[in-house]
Amino acid sequence: MADDSKMDKLNRLIKEGVTPYPYSYKTTHKSSHITSHYSELEGKQVSVAGRVMARRGMGKLSFLDVFDSAGRIQVLVRADSADESSMKLLEFLDTGDIIGAEGTVVKTKKGEITVEAKRITMLAKSLRTLPEKFHGLTDTELRYRKRYLDLMVNQNVRNFLSTRAAILKYFRDFLDSEGYTEFETPVLQPTYGGANAKPFTTEYAALNTKVYLRISDELYLKRLIIGGFDKVYEVSKDFRNEDIDSTHNPEFTQIEFYEAYKDYEDFMKLTERMVSGLVKKLFGSYKITYQGREVDFTPPFKRVYWVDELKKKTGIDITEMTDAEAALIAKKEGLETDIKNAYHVSDSLFDKYVKPDLWNPAFVVDFPAYMCPLTKDKRGNPKLSERFEFFIAGKEVGNCYSELTDPIEQRKKFEAQDSARKKGDYEMPPSDTDFLEAIEYGMPPTAGMGISIDRPAMILTDTASIKEVIAFPAVKPEKPEKKEKEK
Repeated sequence: MADDSKMDKLNRLIKEGVTPYPYSYKTTHKSSHITSHYSELEGKQVSVAGRVMARRGMGKLSFLDVFDSAGRIQVLVRADSADESSMKLLEFLDTGDIIGAEGTVVKTKKGEITVEAKRITMLAKSLRTLPEKFHGLTDTELRYRKRYLDLMVNQNVRNFLSTRAAILKYFRDFLDSEGYTEFETPVLQPTYGGANAKPFTTEYAALNTKVYLRISDELYLKRLIIGGFDKVYEVSKDFRNEDIDSTHNPEFTQIEFYEAYKDYEDFMKLTERMVSGLVKKLFGSYKITYQGREVDFTPPFKRVYWVDELKKKTGIDITEMTDAEAALIAKKEGLETDIKNAYHVSDSLFDKYVKPDLWNPAFVVDFPAYMCPLTKDKRGNPKLSERFEFFIAGKEVGNCYSELTDPIEQRKKFEAQDSARKKGDYEMPPSDTDFLEAIEYGMPPTAGMGISIDRPAMILTDTASIKEVIAFPAVKPEKPEKKEKEK
């Protein structure tokens, strides 16, 4: 609820004839520009706007810490230089209020770059008091739930989100420069597919039809390839009704791109250029530090062969593994997987023995064929598939296939998925009969890849949790009694 003292000040402001919520305000400079260009701006008139986060001094001299989208600037309000209305406004000013300040760029006796205001203007009267702990906000759950407060006081969080935006822009610009066309495909799908995941469900009321929030946009982008576009991509919000942890959020962003007449070897080269170029652009170097360890993005990236690496570390050849054998191995290895078939047990073995050693960028290549229902078999070895996953700092950030274009083989693999679903593997998507019809018209050889936006953003901002780089991550609903206490 609104603070009584702030409401009283609001009412008094209105009686004084002040508009506490004006329509607009003209600014000339951001805080960072003033501080970085002081030599050019000294003695010049500027106009800034932002939120008052601290106030020092009273009476004839007040110092205000004003924060805008670019950082912090000090504003000095002095009785002998500010106009009368501005001095009057100070009586009603609280931490949290948004103001405009017009004045001269100066340095104080302590050497701090400051705007000495001739006039201050109320732009938004804050009716709630910032909790004191927000000045050094550390309650993680509260930070994510009240993200607007987190952004007010934590400049580093604003930097995280700005870097994430820069990553997304870079990927778009890169693919545009390579001749790709960006599309939008359905978020609500009658049949979900393109990955193994539990979907969110909803319905079209007008059609009385059950639909699913997409888990991937893969099968629709492939329809575009079939229709005659050679290079396509989409920045997509995807949804998977699964765990929430430091590297997973049920709603996440990825960029998927597909190119006709290419294979996964071509896309390894493309990925090297794209990702190493991103790091060089952001940091001026191929080397960064993540969680205290160096990550070297200097191309070429290492290749790790999935089956061979796991066999080297465990002695297990998972290409011949049956579901029954998988269940025994899961028990012996103490694997925490709900579904104990060959697919899920192999994946858990990889996570346990191989993934922890994947620190510098690496392509994990040639998956077991039974784990890849949308992928061509490895040339010369049908037990494997032409698929790679891209890892950085122990985290999977991308997934690529030499796409399966044989409609007969694709139907068989969909039928195998349907069989696994009937046996209790709830993550296996159902057959997409419309996609099967589309591919029967003929699909050219194609490479396809999806790259996470959130996980690279974690790594390139040196944050341990994916929630730091998502503006509004999923959190538990606030308990009613906690809300009541805040009131």
